[in-house]
Amino acid sequence: MAIASPSAPSFSASICCTRTDLTPARSLRFPPIQTRLQSRQFTFSCRSSGPSSNESEGDLQYELQHGVSTDHRRCGSLVFVTLPLDTLNIPEGTMKRKKAMVQSFRALAAAGVEGVVMEVWWGLVESELPRVYNWEGYLEIVELAKRCGLKVRVEMAFHQYGTGPDDPFWIPLPQWVRDEIEKNPDLAYSDRFGRQNMEYISLGCDVLPVLHGRSPIQAYTEFMRSFRDTFIPFFGGVITGIQVGMGPSGELRYPSCSLQNRTLRSRELGEFQCHDKYMLASLNACAGEIGMHEWASLSQSHEGSEFFKSDGSWNSPYGEFFLAWYSGMLLLHGERICREAESIFRGLEVNLSGKVAGIHWHYGTESHPSELTAGYYNTSIRDGLLPIARLFGRYGFSMCCTCFEMRDAEAQQVNPDSSPESFVKQLSLAARLCDIPLQGENCASSLDDGSFQHVLRMSRFYSNGPATPTFSFNFVRMDKTLFEYRNWVSFTRFVRQMSDAKFFRPNLGFGDGDMPFLSLSASSTGGVVLA
Repeated sequence: MAIASPSAPSFSASICCTRTDLTPARSLRFPPIQTRLQSRQFTFSCRSSGPSSNESEGDLQYELQHGVSTDHRRCGSLVFVTLPLDTLNIPEGTMKRKKAMVQSFRALAAAGVEGVVMEVWWGLVESELPRVYNWEGYLEIVELAKRCGLKVRVEMAFHQYGTGPDDPFWIPLPQWVRDEIEKNPDLAYSDRFGRQNMEYISLGCDVLPVLHGRSPIQAYTEFMRSFRDTFIPFFGGVITGIQVGMGPSGELRYPSCSLQNRTLRSRELGEFQCHDKYMLASLNACAGEIGMHEWASLSQSHEGSEFFKSDGSWNSPYGEFFLAWYSGMLLLHGERICREAESIFRGLEVNLSGKVAGIHWHYGTESHPSELTAGYYNTSIRDGLLPIARLFGRYGFSMCCTCFEMRDAEAQQVNPDSSPESFVKQLSLAARLCDIPLQGENCASSLDDGSFQHVLRMSRFYSNGPATPTFSFNFVRMDKTLFEYRNWVSFTRFVRQMSDAKFFRPNLGFGDGDMPFLSLSASSTGGVVLA
């Protein structure tokens, strides 16, 4: 989206907008613009300090047949596996393919996997009527995990999945929410072309009673409270983590790249999502507070690339004002949800987390346009990921991020400006500085040996060093191909390497270098198929 840059006197863009909710206990001022931290490049070279490969192979085969020793399950970096999208029957809400799920869960436990990631969909649980919840299928999954000795991480999914009813994995927002959006289209995000995005309710109406007398934040809060009350016997022993959805794909971001254009996302600049009436009202109020009413208008020119050029408006006083407001609204949204979740689950043995999108496809430019349109005010002169890490740290949240398996050499064949490795390293450093645990995820649905090794390499970037919080990995996702012999061998080797804390002896250094990894062979569990 192009943004007009009216001529105006110099202005220092440290913005504070009037709050629309009434919570005096904590200041929610927008973070001031700050200079990006000096880059610190760490390289971690490792050498094996474990047993010989023959001994390791024998141990692994024994574990696959008889279960995993507690030594491996309690040290190193834990691995979880995300369940299939079609785990539940719709609309009944009961678990599908129960016999296959039992076999799959047993195989995961035998391979040393710590647990499963269970996405809990708002559109399935509270589907037809507000405050009417159906937890039956998810209770079945948690009980099965308990019987198989697996932990459960829960993802509160307040977003849509899929592109429409023709999508085989279509999971929309609750029907009663969609009815309200049909009556009031401004509840959905909108770009400069007037195109609506139904993936997630616009954060501009976070605290307004637009959903049958409740605000979106109240609806999310009551959903989480109902989950807590229903599953409270499982907290600590089985349910050990809850990731709270904060936007599209569960990530704290705007839907700047639509689901329909997802195949182009490696090149897309993205569109600013601030043209619904609630976001425009906030922008107008912020511009008025500083006496710059003309800065509340957004231009309608065809292409936004001028704004993002090296000498573009992104680095002007107007650009600083707009981007600080746009990213500040996202941080305010995240703060509201973190505050409610921390209050609901306080006192329970469960780790809370939030998710950040791995948006890397213009990381090599000065303005980082795809990050800016997603709400991350991260440029070559400003660190926009550190404020998110600080937000999560204030509420005791871990931070999760995707694209840990992606390599620059491959991504840059599609887009020379892309750098997933640099993005992950910057995020890892932010987590280290804020002393919060980090969770990695993969973007691709299946990984080869090279991708698994790269995940290990990127995890060491975060996890090496004194007194570092824990790192864990969510493998996305379980399907029948995971249990095919070749894939299963690669996956079980990866789990072994991640879980064994004594497997690597870290050596901190500076500059470039590769990390050798000890190769292990594994046997198939034989006959495990998720049909």
